[in-house]
Amino acid sequence: MMERSLLGVLYFSGWLQLSTCLLRQYHFVADEMTWTEAQTYCRQKHTDLATIENNDEMNQLINTVSSAGHNSEVWIGLYSEIDWKWSDGFNGTGAQYRNWQPTISHLNFNEYGSVIYHQTWQSHDCSHTHQFICYKGKQLDPEFVYVETSMTWSNAQRYCRENFIDLANVRNDAENQKVQTLSGTSWTWIGLFSSSSLHWSDGSGYDFTNWRSATRPFPSTVTCGVAVLRDFGRWLLTFCETRLPFVCYSDPSRVERKVVKLMLKPEDSVDLNDPAVKADLLKKLQVKLEENGVIGVTLKWREQPDGEVFRKERTRSQKNRRQTTEL
Repeated sequence: MMERSLLGVLYFSGWLQLSTCLLRQYHFVADEMTWTEAQTYCRQKHTDLATIENNDEMNQLINTVSSAGHNSEVWIGLYSEIDWKWSDGFNGTGAQYRNWQPTISHLNFNEYGSVIYHQTWQSHDCSHTHQFICYKGKQLDPEFVYVETSMTWSNAQRYCRENFIDLANVRNDAENQKVQTLSGTSWTWIGLFSSSSLHWSDGSGYDFTNWRSATRPFPSTVTCGVAVLRDFGRWLLTFCETRLPFVCYSDPSRVERKVVKLMLKPEDSVDLNDPAVKADLLKKLQVKLEENGVIGVTLKWREQPDGEVFRKERTRSQKNRRQTTEL
């Protein structure tokens, strides 16, 4: 029915406002810098390191970098703050003890728990399954218990809490040696886990995502975002001290608006000023624009003082009769 209302002689007219939000302008910088150095450069020369909030901006960034002949990794404005904690909340003497394996790798944004392997630790995605070590007795004088059943980190935590005290804390070299003796050469969960939060350098909200599947992550408190151009710009987190080229953005800080007059002939039973009808019309018009390659445009009805959008148009004969009467 609504499609038919767009055809025929036009009897009703209303005003439609088209607002075009201009996309961020991206700037590729080939000089290799750390993430912090790149952030400082972008804030001095443009607005900030690149923020990406939708697919259109992601494609625009890829085109900007590719047109400069670059097809590898670039810094963007994303960064993550990672806080490592013990499952039972222990924060006393030895809580900061770590025995990380010196691994350089990438990660995506998941939750991670720690595993011990040949005395050194690595961080694994919590959805992986491993055997694990619980403890019983007192928190400051624990007795470690090895569980051979493989579980995710969360399920291992639940098992330890239901049957013992919690997943194992490891606070010094002596305790590290004890859990290593129990675990042998198997990947084995312990109680350390990460809690992460994501941010954009310019303070924008984090909604749109474009993560890449990643290899085993490394431990860190802050990691910084990379767009991998050879993989459709998908994102990884890596050491912020790595030196890479980067992408800045500048904000057009303006919205282009146009107002057009729309004339329709509805079916007799259709009230064009009905909110549901107006919403349906906007949706169809938006789809039509996107089908014709018009993106980044927001449609909005311009209401008249009485709150209505559409007014009935007089026919030509009615206008002629009015003019004759005035003469």
